[in-house]
Amino acid sequence: MEARARLGILALETQFPRIPGDVGNMETWPFPVLYHVVTGASPRRVVTQNAEGLLDDFKRAAARLIAQGADGIATTCGFLSLFQTDLANHINAPVATSSLMQVPFVQNLLPARRRVGILTVNSKALTRAHLEAVGVDPENPIQGTEGGRELSRVLIGDEPTLDVDKARQDMLDAGDALLAAHENIGAFVLECTNMGPYAGVLAEHTGLPVFDVVSFLTWFHAGLAPRRFS
Repeated sequence: MEARARLGILALETQFPRIPGDVGNMETWPFPVLYHVVTGASPRRVVTQNAEGLLDDFKRAAARLIAQGADGIATTCGFLSLFQTDLANHINAPVATSSLMQVPFVQNLLPARRRVGILTVNSKALTRAHLEAVGVDPENPIQGTEGGRELSRVLIGDEPTLDVDKARQDMLDAGDALLAAHENIGAFVLECTNMGPYAGVLAEHTGLPVFDVVSFLTWFHAGLAPRRFS
């Protein structure tokens, strides 16, 4: 009998390609998930306009996923950290709005002299409010991919095609830039849920651990549906 989907994912309304490793590609997950697209939640509106006017839409969508059998809720954009408290209180269930929630945990894994480096799709739009909403120190080093060739433009502009090689290079360039500016980086956390396809190559390139939405939601799901040994 097929396992019940325990994880519900609130998705932005997008047309850009969601390749394996992306939060919105079902092949990314070794367990069943439920998706609900929130109408009107475009990448530009959520990232550059603080998802203004969308909280009630996300509340209703989260409640629908819970009604469909989900035991916990996640989202497809790290910038939705702004909604963490409101969504969790509304549905009275565990909510994981943002990969950024990993930052304090990863920081505790590192030696005291090392810091977590955050890679984001738009460093200018990632504000103190986004970070503090999920317990992240605003002084954490941050680097965006918005100066790159492909990734940020395609994601924020919601373009229908993606050059994966160029997007991969954007990720490597952002990682290199962060390391050049902050020699004490001990690990990366990827804010953007569309950066998962490049986590492995970034780890190989830099020699540092990389934590992304895949690591985060795999951990989250393990709590929603713990493995049985007897």
